[in-house]
Amino acid sequence: MDKSFILKGNICHTPVPGQLVIRENAFVVCEDGICRGVFDEVPERYAGLQVVDCGDRLILPGMTDLHLHAPQYAFCGTGMDDELLLWLERTAFPEEMRYADEAYAARAYGVFADRMKRGAATRAVIFATIHTKSSLILMDCMEKSGLVSYVGKVSMDRESPPELTEESAASAAAAEREFIRESLDRGYERTMPVITPRFVPSCSDALMEELGKIREEFDLPVQSHLSENPGEIDLVAELAPWSAFYGDVYDRFGLFGRQGRTVMAHCVHTGEKEAERIKECGVWIAHCPSSNMNLSSGIAPVRRYLDQGLRVGLGTDIGAGSSPSMFRAVTDAIQVSKLRWRLSGSGERPLTFAESFYLATKGGGSFFGKTGSFEEGCEFDALVLDDAVEPCARRLSVRERLERAVYLGLDERGIVMKFARGGLILEKKNR
Repeated sequence: MDKSFILKGNICHTPVPGQLVIRENAFVVCEDGICRGVFDEVPERYAGLQVVDCGDRLILPGMTDLHLHAPQYAFCGTGMDDELLLWLERTAFPEEMRYADEAYAARAYGVFADRMKRGAATRAVIFATIHTKSSLILMDCMEKSGLVSYVGKVSMDRESPPELTEESAASAAAAEREFIRESLDRGYERTMPVITPRFVPSCSDALMEELGKIREEFDLPVQSHLSENPGEIDLVAELAPWSAFYGDVYDRFGLFGRQGRTVMAHCVHTGEKEAERIKECGVWIAHCPSSNMNLSSGIAPVRRYLDQGLRVGLGTDIGAGSSPSMFRAVTDAIQVSKLRWRLSGSGERPLTFAESFYLATKGGGSFFGKTGSFEEGCEFDALVLDDAVEPCARRLSVRERLERAVYLGLDERGIVMKFARGGLILEKKNR
């Protein structure tokens, strides 16, 4: 199947936050991997394209998982009794040490990439480990999966186990350059490197300065963590007493938007000054509700961020997040926002289904450019979903079917076709 075709079915997308647009028995046109719009009838200029009739199924934009840790998928769903820093020590770091073994990395990353291929995400921004060769193995696996992704070799030179602490800022910078150059030399079509300081506690000022130089040298985006947990924030204040707030550390070293794209995970405890800096620098926030619940970090004030005009998407954050499902991320985001509204007395109304669906599609997708909806000119990422895999005795509207499918988590079972940049990356037999 080439990258020019038409899908026919019940088309659902959110061109703007809170506006769920549904077109029943309509046609969405993909030409050379680019969406040309949604139509009630096929326009004459596209009459020669193949029409794939999806019947009564739902056609949705592909989703973007804006933050997750590939090496942690191996323990996903376990080790959830600790808060962040102790959880890193007891659960995350011991697993990440295993990726010094390239054979283990190949096996574990193969399992991870296969799960990503079967889910609702067509794009992802992914942490690896400090190990250069294993991180390249992850890039190989993601390229084969067909998803569009950023993969980052993690940089760490302090406050970490010896096995995960690079010798010096200089050696860490050299390893980062090696990783970037090798990944670019491999000529991937869909997989790109991203600069990845794990978080401020594990990166010295000297390393952050080196990473800032590398960002400028290669003009690459940045991913990291921000204001996730009170203990973490206290540690940052101790290690960087000169900083005005957590995000100020990244900004000092040129790793906080401004000249390039940056995504920061969590922002659970971001104050007004930090939020103002996030907006000023154009940083994306990856809201990870499952992880924030599991590690007792809190509930991010996403309503406030949206009202302030900040860029927000959703992340599963496996393995602190206990599910790789982007459908689950949508519903978790709604549910925790309801708890925040009810318990905090802040007056911040909870997210609606349409708003959270937007965050999972166009909100996070904007980190990659123009994608995440079926507007004309967007890169064509799409899911064809058969919600009949979970029978219902009632007759439901298309909107009810979509909401039900997301809340019941029908993504892995129900997706029968999946496209990224117009390329077919998944098709189930007997669809």
